[in-house]
Amino acid sequence: LGASLTNMSPGTRTRFRGQTMGFIYQQFNLLPALSAAENVAIPLLIQGTRKKEAISRGRLMLERVGLGDRTEFLPRNLSGGQQQRVAIARALANRPSLLLADEPTAALDGQRGRQVMELFRKVAHEQGAGVLVVTHDHRALDVFDRSLEMEDGLLVGARVHS
Repeated sequence: LGASLTNMSPGTRTRFRGQTMGFIYQQFNLLPALSAAENVAIPLLIQGTRKKEAISRGRLMLERVGLGDRTEFLPRNLSGGQQQRVAIARALANRPSLLLADEPTAALDGQRGRQVMELFRKVAHEQGAGVLVVTHDHRALDVFDRSLEMEDGLLVGARVHS
């Protein structure tokens, strides 16, 4: 994003990441005492967004991942795939310039996985965001503009998709 992280103070680096990046972890990292909408709102609240606006944005993002009817559910009342989609909504809530996703479809069925990948493509094209997805899901390859294939830590292939 044109900034040198190494020259930033730790606090500035943390703020920069929070304002510009979205992270989807392989483990969902949802807070068990918070509703789905509250979990999605967390990055917005940390950045100083008013609570009402953050929760409203959280609900909107949950709609985008097909969970509009689950906004008030606690994580324990959601399936693994639903929890994964809450984590995806949380990563997209701050409209990141860079989205980093580690196995974002691992807990999703084929149809939902495809929908999530299409959402990532839409975010990239509409928001101009960079999207980096690490996955073993080969079904995702044709969704993205480019793909790199790695094996045992080595680059073994690169493709540009039309």
